[in-house]
Amino acid sequence: MSVIFSNSLSPEQLEEMFRNDEKCLEFLAGIKWANGFVCKKCGNTNSCAGKEPFSRRCTKCKAKETATNGTVFHGVKFPISKAFYIAYQVCKGKEDVSSYEFGRRLSLRQMTCWNFKTKIQHALEEMDSLTENERNSMEKILTS
Repeated sequence: MSVIFSNSLSPEQLEEMFRNDEKCLEFLAGIKWANGFVCKKCGNTNSCAGKEPFSRRCTKCKAKETATNGTVFHGVKFPISKAFYIAYQVCKGKEDVSSYEFGRRLSLRQMTCWNFKTKIQHALEEMDSLTENERNSMEKILTS
């Protein structure tokens, strides 16, 4: 994960890492379940593959969880690879890219880009309001 947030990542490297939705979902699932699956509904730690790519299904209560559940990417109605691009640019980009420019670069509606960009910015603001212990935990996750 630390590779993504390094300052030396070129647009070509970023595109290669997240060239399609499957790679993005694989990346999210790898982070989300790095320490194993725990069902949010019943607490069971056993799961099997779900119907959607990189989703998990609890073997006890049959609850399903996708890789995007509980993330800023949940409910995104455009390709997740484009959402990763916007998120990266908002978090690590050297320039402040407007929603109009995101729309042009990604062939998306300006309002779609504005809504997702705003969602990312709100998530970043929430991280700023974390306690020191919570921030340390997040930093450990981001640098692992």
